[in-house]
Amino acid sequence: MAELVVSAATAEDWSVVTGWANGEGWNVGPGDGTCFRDTDPGGFLVGRLGDRVVTAVSIVNYSPEYAFLGHYLVHPELRGRGLGLATWRAAWSHAGDRVVGLDGVVAQQQNYVRSGFTAAYRNTRFGGRLSARTSVAEHAVPITEDLIPLVAEYDRLCFPADRPEFVRRWTTAPGHVGYALRDGDRITGYGVIRPANAGYKIGPVFADTPADGASLVDSLTAGVAEDSEVYLDIPEFAPAAARAMVERGLTPGFETVRMYTGPVREVRSERIFAGTSLELG
Repeated sequence: MAELVVSAATAEDWSVVTGWANGEGWNVGPGDGTCFRDTDPGGFLVGRLGDRVVTAVSIVNYSPEYAFLGHYLVHPELRGRGLGLATWRAAWSHAGDRVVGLDGVVAQQQNYVRSGFTAAYRNTRFGGRLSARTSVAEHAVPITEDLIPLVAEYDRLCFPADRPEFVRRWTTAPGHVGYALRDGDRITGYGVIRPANAGYKIGPVFADTPADGASLVDSLTAGVAEDSEVYLDIPEFAPAAARAMVERGLTPGFETVRMYTGPVREVRSERIFAGTSLELG
């Protein structure tokens, strides 16, 4: 067998990786990789045997202190040969001395513990067809260019690193629809919905109160066709969000564990209704 070579992924490489991820049921949005690759192009890596892409991992550096790991994948035909671990080790240096976060499947939690991660909380994916039509809340407004600085400032309260340029890309990418809640000159929450491999994914949803979070979900799904499915990932410390989604006809599915290699910047967890992306934070 040829020697495994790990290097930065091209856009074409990453379309292959996205296909693998969706084959695993991750339901990745078609625009996710582009938005995140522009945050840290060197953080998307693949392993090759000859000219064949066989492994992948992403380690996105958001700040000098924080990175997020995801897309840890091996081609199904080549698992169990140590190629994934070799890719992980080759890619790990990209994060430097940053604290690294990830959302791992529960079955792999102990493997991540052995790699230096500690569990912080669980996420549950809720999904399905909405039981009733929704409408845009009276205090919800589309996210326009002039609102992006306020939205980015709100985002930094709920995420372990400042990511203003990502927020700009995420809220304005083709197919993405964002709403913010306004109270005069204040932003009291924001959310984004985007096309996924199947249906739509919602995330993040950050808001001052659970009621505001539910209003954002209703606003974001107002334009979704009745037969479309929607999905969002809710942390275990947001039980009111879980109840609101069950009331709207969504059901809980698989769980993941958020883990970190060290302490991260404190966030306003009471404002986190749903996360941005299990794959990329």
